[in-house]
Amino acid sequence: MKLAILSRSLRAYSTQRLRTAALDRGHEVKVLDTLRFGIDLSGDEPDLHFRGRPLSTYDAVLPRVGASVTYFGTAVVRQFEQMDVYTPNTANGIMNSRDKLRATQILSRHEIGMPATAFVRNRAEIPHAIEMVGGAPVVVKLLEGTQGIGVILAPTMKVAEAIIETLHGTNQQVLIQRFVKESKGKDVRALVVGDRVVAAMRRRAQGDEFRSNVHRGGTVESVDLDPEYQEIAVRAAHIMGLRVAGVDMLEGKDGPLVMEVNSSPGLEGIEAATKLDVAGAIVDYIADQAGFPDIDVRQRLAVSTGYGVAEIAVMSGSGLVGQEIKDSGLREKDIQVLTLHRGTRVVPNPAGSKVLEDGDRLLCFGKHENMRSLIPARSRRPRRVRKLPKQPIHEDTPGA
Repeated sequence: MKLAILSRSLRAYSTQRLRTAALDRGHEVKVLDTLRFGIDLSGDEPDLHFRGRPLSTYDAVLPRVGASVTYFGTAVVRQFEQMDVYTPNTANGIMNSRDKLRATQILSRHEIGMPATAFVRNRAEIPHAIEMVGGAPVVVKLLEGTQGIGVILAPTMKVAEAIIETLHGTNQQVLIQRFVKESKGKDVRALVVGDRVVAAMRRRAQGDEFRSNVHRGGTVESVDLDPEYQEIAVRAAHIMGLRVAGVDMLEGKDGPLVMEVNSSPGLEGIEAATKLDVAGAIVDYIADQAGFPDIDVRQRLAVSTGYGVAEIAVMSGSGLVGQEIKDSGLREKDIQVLTLHRGTRVVPNPAGSKVLEDGDRLLCFGKHENMRSLIPARSRRPRRVRKLPKQPIHEDTPGA
């Protein structure tokens, strides 16, 4: 395979290890500076230029996009995707994981355990937000901080309010998060590649420092993760849209709590701690998948007029509960079931004999009109535009 590694840090340990692992396996590999690309949208098909010249053909691309070049870097990755070049981490996946608020919002939909989190902007709402996550002490996080930068432990309500107000005053967006006392000073990083955790380490902070990042002076040790932790790590990475990721988890009293999903995890610490060839595992996975580039399913399927993708909830009274998929009438309505979600389980391309249960969610492709009839209407919309009322604007009223 011909592999491109996108990286601005050409001499960084992770970049060099990935390059070496690819060369040792007989692949052709180039490390390309992310900012030296030009996106060519002038022709009939999407194309890329590198250092002013048309880019040669590649089978796969591995993005190592730094936080400082997220926008341009993900634009380059997205262009590779449009050119049908395989990447284990899509542009959307990188964007999802880079914004802590967006990542938390997405994971919260899928029953992933996380520390209680709140996000507010109005000064008057700060005390209420702190109480929502369990009260002080709380952790205050910048939305786009990395390597432990922008993560502050506020011991009291007044200190937390002062920190948040100060950061808001500099136009910074912050998350307010519950401080998990039992995990103070330590966390677990699982390195996900494809459908499995290939290596894991526990990080411990030094002294009174509560941040366990290696860049903060933390120490690392190899750890054998329980199956529960491995499953959560893989699910979190996949939900983000990543096939290569570092998933950071706290060891809570009730199980794993996902803190962050990193789309460009460093390899030096985890390879040193585990003595495992993590870079090689990443390259092997990319080589196996290079012929199957990820596609934006909604983008590709929605080009058919009148057709699209929708999620249908199976509820009592819908007539679907207890029915096998083949007898549910969906296929007769020109609706194909792509995946069945049951709790935390996902059944791709479910068999026609699968019996539907109350609470199932079906990701379907089919006629919009037919799928709309299966989704309960929230409200009846008027079929015509009404005349403007005599008093088009009501007086403001307090509250919401």
